[in-house]
Amino acid sequence: MKKFTVLVMSLAIALTATAAFAEGAAPAAAAGGLTAATAALFAIAIAAFGGSIGMGLSISKAVEGIARNPEASGKIMTTMIIGLALIESLAIYTLVIIFIKA
Repeated sequence: MKKFTVLVMSLAIALTATAAFAEGAAPAAAAGGLTAATAALFAIAIAAFGGSIGMGLSISKAVEGIARNPEASGKIMTTMIIGLALIESLAIYTLVIIFIKA
């Protein structure tokens, strides 16, 4: 799992760096390169991908915890829902930043 996380983070950094350096190019040279709209699509795709991975892992761990200790299901569900809301807010922040920058 660590190798997968490192791979995803490396890909995210590589795509982010490409978008950051492409923005400073002249308009005539940027016609064949990475546009701001394409960079925005990559950014929201990475945010959605990371959010869905995090949500899936948190839900699976919550279900495992409830299976081990059914009496604690109320506390586990409350904590899980708060965590899912925070994870989803990161994707929404990415969307807001894209709208501001575009």
